[in-house]
Amino acid sequence: MTIRKSSVLERPPAFTYSGGNSERTLCCDSVEVESLARRFGTPLYVYSASAIRARVAAFERAFEKQSHTLCYSVKANSNLSILRLLASLGCGFDVVSGGELQRVICAGKNAAAGVVFSGVGKTADELDAALEAGILLFNLESEAELALLGARSNKLKKTARIAFRVNPDVKAETHPYISTGLRQHKFGVPIDKARELYRKATSFTYLDPVGVSVHIGSQITDVKPFGETMDRLMELIHNLTQDGLNINFVDAGGGLGISYQNPSGSNSDIREFERSVKAYASELMKPLRRSGLHLLLEPGRSIVAASGALLTRSLYAKENSGKKFLIVDAAMNDLIRPSLYGAYHEIVPATLRKASSATLSGLMDVVGPVCETGDFFARDRELPPVAPGDLLAILDAGAYGMSLSSNYNTRGRAAEVLVDGKKVRQIRRRETFEDLIRGEI
Repeated sequence: MTIRKSSVLERPPAFTYSGGNSERTLCCDSVEVESLARRFGTPLYVYSASAIRARVAAFERAFEKQSHTLCYSVKANSNLSILRLLASLGCGFDVVSGGELQRVICAGKNAAAGVVFSGVGKTADELDAALEAGILLFNLESEAELALLGARSNKLKKTARIAFRVNPDVKAETHPYISTGLRQHKFGVPIDKARELYRKATSFTYLDPVGVSVHIGSQITDVKPFGETMDRLMELIHNLTQDGLNINFVDAGGGLGISYQNPSGSNSDIREFERSVKAYASELMKPLRRSGLHLLLEPGRSIVAASGALLTRSLYAKENSGKKFLIVDAAMNDLIRPSLYGAYHEIVPATLRKASSATLSGLMDVVGPVCETGDFFARDRELPPVAPGDLLAILDAGAYGMSLSSNYNTRGRAAEVLVDGKKVRQIRRRETFEDLIRGEI
């Protein structure tokens, strides 16, 4: 059940309000976020370790009857401390660059053994690094990449387990920028060309075709396309088995969405999240029954999004011909999703208080200081009473927040903090001007 207090949505177990009726304060786990902002400054990313654990546990319970590995999608949030936490929970990792692979190697001594390497533009150097690291699986996305990996594995005398990422041409309702499963997208190979490519793969001495991979997009909230996709994969795997291949892995990708605007759907209360994951698991596992295949999953957003919030301090309130603006110290360089995707993020005050002459209320735009009209977090949003100097939390920012951040307008990236119960640990310091110019000549 979603908790609503004073018309403000919470994100248990991570972000909830405590205190009496007169004034209540937002906490991350057991720590007031206002104390974090005073200690570390703003803008500030705050993450809940307990929320991450709860969501990993929900996945594990949902898939407990199926041989599987959760390969966390590093691009969602690549902070080393979060990767180490996930590695300690038994997760593998999905990477899409050599840099992400290096992060995983830093996260744990044996973490590379659970890596699947996806992406359409892997370079020779990246393939060599992955071969040397002994990763679990290469997800290949073209015949040209097959030839390059074949050549690199032969040169290094390293066997590479491979899967082709096939394009099932399944439509999933999501933003067009993060839809990946149709024939007009750059990802994968046509499913009707896959058997020919697998036959070619067998001609390379050091390539071992052991899996089939797919990923149809991100932020998908209707689970039926996942089931339709798995049906098509199982038909392909049957054909490949008839061709004499020993397919052991099926990589279902990621893409399970959360509800940013209506948290009663899938991402606020952990019980609602568990129901969402169980429905997702049901669609994927039906075609897999008695197949003996090991299922690889690549969740990212669904694990870390609701675990994180971006804290920002309000600077000024202004009104232009009846249009209200609340100007805050975070900007599009800190969280670009609203500007890039038109994405919705719930914005809540750190302290709930009654309206006064000093507060702003009603419909307003929440905007940042960057010199772009597109620098906004909300438009025509009705917020609880807020005044200049108040602290706000932009919720569901744990995924694709910091990982998409930039130094636009020569702004240093925010600090990051991981909260675990009452324990607080800074996991990234705030960038200084010296950090920004260090690489310049």
